[in-house]
Amino acid sequence: MRLRTVLATLTAGLAAATALTAAGPANAHTAARNACSPSVSLDRFSDVLDKTTYDGTFVGNFSALALDRGGSLAALSDRSSLFDLNATTLAPKKVVPLADENGAALDSEGLVIDRDGTRLITSETEPSIRRYSADGRILDRLPVPSSLLVAPAGRATANQTFEGLTLLPGGRTLLASMEYAISGDSTGIVRFQTWQRTKGDHFRLGAQYAYRTDAGLGVPEVQATPDGRLLVLERGFTAGVGNTVRLYLADPRRATNTTGIENLTGQGDVRLIRKTPLTDIVTCPSLGATAKQPQPNPLLDNIEGMVITGRERGRLKVLLVSDDNQGATQTTRFYYLRVRV
Repeated sequence: MRLRTVLATLTAGLAAATALTAAGPANAHTAARNACSPSVSLDRFSDVLDKTTYDGTFVGNFSALALDRGGSLAALSDRSSLFDLNATTLAPKKVVPLADENGAALDSEGLVIDRDGTRLITSETEPSIRRYSADGRILDRLPVPSSLLVAPAGRATANQTFEGLTLLPGGRTLLASMEYAISGDSTGIVRFQTWQRTKGDHFRLGAQYAYRTDAGLGVPEVQATPDGRLLVLERGFTAGVGNTVRLYLADPRRATNTTGIENLTGQGDVRLIRKTPLTDIVTCPSLGATAKQPQPNPLLDNIEGMVITGRERGRLKVLLVSDDNQGATQTTRFYYLRVRV
């Protein structure tokens, strides 16, 4: 099924889900009231899957979202499970267990559904990117630069590696975002690695770019926009205060290829990925949301997954999801945004 058809199917389903939590804006006045910023508005949110189970598997720990070719929503758990969700109700329809080549669990964080329906999935413990069939069989494994491997093999820190994964328009370039800086790079400068598609739908290493986060924040997700730019989530947490989640529009097209640069320390001749702020989620209306721990806005939680589900009236329809870490103080929450880029 073509991507346009998939987007239309899922967009229709999501638009019909008004009973989940809060109704979307019915007119310009309501849309303005739901504004998070001049560029972003919040239609609604849903906690319908919070602390539920399906087929004996806990539904939650969501780290990534993707559109499936049949119009369903794929939701990746960082506990080695991939869920197929009903686009209208978010109800799980299927769950597939994931594992590495030795049958061990993954810390699965990033997800792309490729044009043939196979799943590209990152695990941040190594880190790695593997291609899986729809039923969870390993089909391929992509190369990873040695510097991005977890120490002592490389210079990365465990649980701070490949969090975001996206295919750029045209489907020939895959991009993964590191969550935090590697050893030797300045704090706050994270590397975005790309791969180029080759024959047989394999991928070879491509260019690498550098992106600077706001102080104390990491990058849990990236999504390519139709024009080749990126939506970038930045996230942090402070005990007793709560989460910080910000959304940026980033443009890697004129950034320096940092593949051959051993240490990134703010060199003047290195052009970082340019970013433009879209919103800080703390400014969004709470719409009656409640929080299980202190938050600067009760709407906030550990937001980690993001997917672009369509376009309407010049704005991208963007769906976010929070990772509840299967804990009592966090919530599995879906956020329905409209974003002008």
